[in-house]
Amino acid sequence: MSHVFPRHTKARLPLVARGEGCYLIDADGKRYFDGSGGAAVSCLGHGDPEVTAAIKAQLDKVAFAHTGFFTSEPAEALADLLIAHAPGALDRVYFVSGGSEAVEAAIKLARQHFLEIGQPERRRVIARRQSYHGNTLGALAAGGNEWRRAPFAPLMIETTHISPCYEYRLRREDESAEEYGRRAADELEAEIERLGPESVMAFIAEPVVGATAGAVPAVEGYFKRIREICDRHGVLLILDEVMCGMGRTGALFACEKDGVAPDILCIAKGLGAGYQPIGAMLCTRSIYDSIENGSGFFQHGHTYVGHPTACAAGLAVVSAILNRGLVARVNALGAALKDALHERFGQHPNVGDIRGRGLFLGLELVADRASKEPLDPARAVHKAIKAAAFEAGLICYPMGGTIDGRRGDHILLAPPFVMEERHVDEIVDKLGRALDAALGAAG
Repeated sequence: MSHVFPRHTKARLPLVARGEGCYLIDADGKRYFDGSGGAAVSCLGHGDPEVTAAIKAQLDKVAFAHTGFFTSEPAEALADLLIAHAPGALDRVYFVSGGSEAVEAAIKLARQHFLEIGQPERRRVIARRQSYHGNTLGALAAGGNEWRRAPFAPLMIETTHISPCYEYRLRREDESAEEYGRRAADELEAEIERLGPESVMAFIAEPVVGATAGAVPAVEGYFKRIREICDRHGVLLILDEVMCGMGRTGALFACEKDGVAPDILCIAKGLGAGYQPIGAMLCTRSIYDSIENGSGFFQHGHTYVGHPTACAAGLAVVSAILNRGLVARVNALGAALKDALHERFGQHPNVGDIRGRGLFLGLELVADRASKEPLDPARAVHKAIKAAAFEAGLICYPMGGTIDGRRGDHILLAPPFVMEERHVDEIVDKLGRALDAALGAAG
C-alpha cells in the first residue's frame, strides 16, 4: 500500500525507473516516448549531463540560502542571461518554484505597483475564457478553465473573462484573419470600458494557449492590438509563457513571434526542464522602480524563491537552449512534425484542426469535420486516447472541455527539443494507433 497522495486516487501508475533522452522507462523496462515533455516541461529530455553536472557542482558549494539574507551567484547569472534576451523593457527577474507561483507573483506585483504610484482604485484583472494560468487561488481565478475553477469559485478573487482568440471556432466566414483578430482584441477595450478604466489593473493571456485549448496561437495582429488597448488605458499586460515559452514555440520568449513585449512576463516549465522546480516573473524597470522608489518592499515571497540549486539548473538549461541552437531546431523539427501530422491526420474524419507553433502542437477532435460538431463529452474520448497512447508507448497530453469547459477534445504534443527526425514517425505512428483504438472503443 502506498502512502503517496496521488493526482487521482483510482489510478494505478507504473513506477518510473529512469530517463534516457526522449524516453522514460518504467520498473518493468517498458519505454515511453515523452511526446508531451510531461506537461511541456522536459525540453532537454532526460539525463542531460551538462545540467546534472551544474546541479551537482552547486550542491558542492551551497544548496540553499534564504533570499532574506543572501543573493547567490546562479540567481544573478540566470537573471542577467534572461534579461539579456528578454523582449522590450523587461529588466528584473523574480525567481519562484513554478508557474502558478509566477502568475500569483505577477498579479500581486500589478496590484502593489498601482498602490505605490497612487492608483489604489485599480484592482480588477481581465483574462480570457479557455485559458489556464495555474492552480493557486489567484492564478486559478485568472484562468478561464471552468472545470478547474468550479469547486473553488467561492474562494477566488473577482476576475472577468473575454473571448479567447480561437480562430478555428470563433472566426466568421465573412471576415479575414486580421478582421477577426481585431474584433477579438476589441472585446478587451469593451470590457475595460464596462468596468471603468480607472479600476482595471491588468490583462493576462497566454501567447499560445496550452493545456485548456490545445496549442492555440493568436492570429497575426491580435496581440499588437491588445498592446495598444492596454497602453491607451494604462492597463498592465501580463503574458503567461509558463507553457509556451523558453523556446517551445520557436522563440526563446513566445511573445517575440507576435511582435509585442509585456509589462510582466511569467515563465517556468522549460526554464528548469524538469531538472529542478523553478519559475520566474519578469517585469519592466518602471514597475520595479515603483517599488524601489516607494515602500522598497515587494509584499510577497516564499521560502524557496531564488533557490540557488534551482537557479543553477535553470542557468544550465537556458544556456543549453541558446548555445546548442535549440530554438532553430525547434522551428525545423516543429515544421517536420506538423507536416507529418497533416499528412497522417489532415483528412481524418475525427480531426478538425491541427495547429500550434514550434514543438507545441495540438489536434482538435470532432464528430464531424464539415460542421465542426464536437464529440459527445460523455464518451470522454480524450481519456481513452491518453490511455491508448500510453499503452502504445507514447506520452501525450489530451484534454476535454476544449470549447467551453465541457465540450470538445484535443491532444497536445510538446516533445523534447533534442528529439531527432526519426522520432517524428514514431510519434505519428503511435498517436495513430491510439486514435484508432480510442475512437473505435468509444464508437
